[in-house]
Amino acid sequence: MTDPMAAPTVEHAVQAAGFDRPVGDPGQSRSVVISTSGMVATSHPLAAQVGLDILKAGGNAADAAIATSAMMGLVEPMSCGIGGDLFVIYWDAKTEKLYGLNASGRSPYAINRQVFQEKGLSEIPLHGVLPWSVPGCVDGWEELRSKFGTMKFDKLLQPSIAYAEAGFPVTQIIAGYWRSGEERFREWPDSAKTFLNDGKAPREGEVFRNPYLAHSYRAIAKNGRDAFYKGEIARQIIDFSENNGGYFSMQDFADHTSQWVEPVSTNYRGYDVWELPPNGQGIAALEMLNVIEGFDVRTMGHNSADLIHLFVEAKKLAFADRAKFYADPDFNKLPIAGLISKEYGNRQRARIDMQKAATDVDAGDPVLSRGDTIYLTVVDKDRNCCSFIQSNYHGFGSQVVPGDVGFVIQNRGQLFNLDPEHLNTLEPHKRPFHTIIPAFVTKDDKPYFCFGVMGGDMQPQGHVQILMNLIDFGMNVQAAGDASRVNHVGSQTPTGTPMWKSGGEVGIESGVTPEVKAELQRRGHILREAPGSFGGYQGILIDWKNGTLQGATEARKDGVAVGY
Repeated sequence: MTDPMAAPTVEHAVQAAGFDRPVGDPGQSRSVVISTSGMVATSHPLAAQVGLDILKAGGNAADAAIATSAMMGLVEPMSCGIGGDLFVIYWDAKTEKLYGLNASGRSPYAINRQVFQEKGLSEIPLHGVLPWSVPGCVDGWEELRSKFGTMKFDKLLQPSIAYAEAGFPVTQIIAGYWRSGEERFREWPDSAKTFLNDGKAPREGEVFRNPYLAHSYRAIAKNGRDAFYKGEIARQIIDFSENNGGYFSMQDFADHTSQWVEPVSTNYRGYDVWELPPNGQGIAALEMLNVIEGFDVRTMGHNSADLIHLFVEAKKLAFADRAKFYADPDFNKLPIAGLISKEYGNRQRARIDMQKAATDVDAGDPVLSRGDTIYLTVVDKDRNCCSFIQSNYHGFGSQVVPGDVGFVIQNRGQLFNLDPEHLNTLEPHKRPFHTIIPAFVTKDDKPYFCFGVMGGDMQPQGHVQILMNLIDFGMNVQAAGDASRVNHVGSQTPTGTPMWKSGGEVGIESGVTPEVKAELQRRGHILREAPGSFGGYQGILIDWKNGTLQGATEARKDGVAVGY
């Protein structure tokens, strides 16, 4: 087994920004961040700093994660916020156990498939009030805080309230995301007044204020999660819904609950990789790892034609299962144990032709005798670890801000299927299929690597590529995220609808050589240049031998890893 702490095996002589970088992968954007007491990594520097300040003030990983999440909802509002959902994998140092939190919301009681039939719609719209599901974020905060946290909301939300009132500078990549909402916001006056200045999104370097969100955060700081689900925030959302053709009721919000779940795992070359079970897509990463483990990946070579081909074919198999089997387990008996078993992985592996790309992949039989998200990770001085992911689904979710609340409502309900025979079919008070997934790795029953990769369908693909880079190719945590990635797109939507029967397309970053691209095309892969569609990674690795934390964040986002 390769030592994951070893230096990368590529040549290290590089020219970067006019100077020689003495160590590291030629593609490595920055050095690993190393600290001893605590660390936070996420996709905005100010949010990471807010979390670190909470750690320094005596808070733990749960406290810091909530404070960081609240700040991310302010500074990257297109990707996340209290109008969306979240999921968490948490390592509790006291009990030495992993816990999973599913804080995803459900469809309205009043909505059903007939609603869309009567409107002449064959699928759920992407924007507007029809794809709304109850936001789970605030209840998720409360569940995490009450179970593991040490601080109250007034302390945790105060930094974000202050920045919302005084303003924060908009960073480069986030400014680009923000511009995507300009035109559609003009259809929704509350959205425009909340997120546009004189009809325009804030540009890079501009200071932006959101006093409406500050007011909502103050209500939560004073009255807790009930301010959102039973108080003034819920009432504003319900009033807007009723006046604009939506289906929300106060009962939808009053009845909302999060759920603590058992994380599930597979062992990959001696490392236990943990994900959450459906309604999310985390087990797709476990399915892929079980298939890939049967090959000598290191001998193939990093980003070789053989490795990329294997990776893409394993992904096709896992995502065919995803389209058929991943749904709300409260409504279905799902074959999760079978899907992530080694025996099933062996059978799936036999379906791969290493010389030819599959063009029509059906789901296996596991019965055995366009997405915007933020990820953050925190490890504290006691080695409590929080792997935390939060999303509105598409950029700015439904695009709709309901009144003066200061945030958009997610469009996660768009991922329901309208086929009555599908496991993920739309039904009242049901959780839709979800793309956002936190990840965690343990070694010898101790926490080892707390990480995630944001970005829709890229997320399980990113998890697998990060782990191969770290475990198979011995990259450090920074190089593992910076290395060129691939992103297979297509064949089927998350709702199970076929997109095309060509086997999809393989997005390739620039670090993959022309020779490898030519060989992939020879094997039948359709390649495309796809800048910006390769996710966003954050990770913290625990070095128990030296008593340090090693943090990483990648250049594809605006964020940082910070420690003390």
